[in-house]
Amino acid sequence: MSAPPIAVGVVLAAGIGSRVGADGNKAYLQLAGRSMVAWSVAAVAAGPQIARTILVFRRGERDQVAALMADELPGNTVEFVEGGDSRHGSEHNVLSYLAADIEAGTVDVVLIHDAARPLAGAELMDTAVTTARERGGAIPVLPSGDVLRLTEDGLSAIDQALVRVQTPQAFRAAPLWRAYRDAAAAGFEGTDTSSCVERFTDVEVHAIAGSAQNFKVTFAHDVQVAERLLSRR
Repeated sequence: MSAPPIAVGVVLAAGIGSRVGADGNKAYLQLAGRSMVAWSVAAVAAGPQIARTILVFRRGERDQVAALMADELPGNTVEFVEGGDSRHGSEHNVLSYLAADIEAGTVDVVLIHDAARPLAGAELMDTAVTTARERGGAIPVLPSGDVLRLTEDGLSAIDQALVRVQTPQAFRAAPLWRAYRDAAAAGFEGTDTSSCVERFTDVEVHAIAGSAQNFKVTFAHDVQVAERLLSRR
């Protein structure tokens, strides 16, 4: 009997992080005794259904990030894939790396998470994978709060509900890989994984409950908040 297909967890760490004030790649910022990327990789790897963990690194930083993982997460097996010039390019690279396994049916779900969201929990990873397996795709969302529209007559409330989208985002692997191949042929670059899936497939992307603590470390103040929260773990 063949083994059941597995879920793969991916952490994207190929960005720069100029807004956070980092000198270089913000993924290496130290938070409560561990780099931000290590916290994020550990969170993904802790997902009960995640069988493989892949870290997408910025070009030229493989040795640095491999040494960091060996030092900070010695008990975790992490695979490494070089990132692209954009988020979309990095996602395409990692899906190309997984292509043979996806096409063979040994990988059925791919979960993609930002290194800059170090406070995500294993439960969120698990919910995303389960939802993707059952329904096709999953993205965590939070209500955006009060939003106003600026018009010629001044400010007015927006009636429709708006949400803030987070990661991890998880999708069935085969349509996800097909979407990125079609996007390459069309010269399309999505703002996140779900935007590419929604444009090039009929996969239903389902919203799951996000977490206020799962914020993206973007500005200097975020670093202080993340460090304080992580130090309590």
